[in-house]
Amino acid sequence: MRVAGARVVDCAGGSVETDLGDDAERSERGRWVLAGLIANRVLYGGVDLMSFKMEAGGFIVFFLIVVLAPLLMFTPQLANAKRMGLRDYGLLASRYVEQFQRKWVDGGKADSDELLGSGDIQSLADLGNSFSAVREMRPIPFALSDVGRLALAAALPLLPLGLVVFSFEELLIRILGVLF
Repeated sequence: MRVAGARVVDCAGGSVETDLGDDAERSERGRWVLAGLIANRVLYGGVDLMSFKMEAGGFIVFFLIVVLAPLLMFTPQLANAKRMGLRDYGLLASRYVEQFQRKWVDGGKADSDELLGSGDIQSLADLGNSFSAVREMRPIPFALSDVGRLALAAALPLLPLGLVVFSFEELLIRILGVLF
């Protein structure tokens, strides 16, 4: 599996271009190698599958740390960008709302047809949307749902091993119970 030049847009500072290349390929191989080693010991070595809980859990945690920890180095810059953005957009919005108030509400023009053809209201809405985007920025460049998806991706090669212990129906019920 090769992921190159992927473009991600999120609430963590905007759009990011990433090139995972060889790292994604290595992690993909590592997950399948672990599943193969465990399957070999369970099927041919007579070892109980449940004795590998710590190894499987440790691998998933290690996988999450390797993938997500480097992203944490951007936390100070993202927090600073959010703080500065809130300050700058807050000042701009404050000035714009004051001018809007003077022109359309205090100036008595609110009853005229000029308001309908004016771009002032649309500009006010656009400014509000821009401010909301800055306010919703996260200082951590990933969400809890991203962690869950990555953990599932790390555990995916291990799921067929569950058929050694459980029937397909029972395994499906357990997986759905964990997910929902």
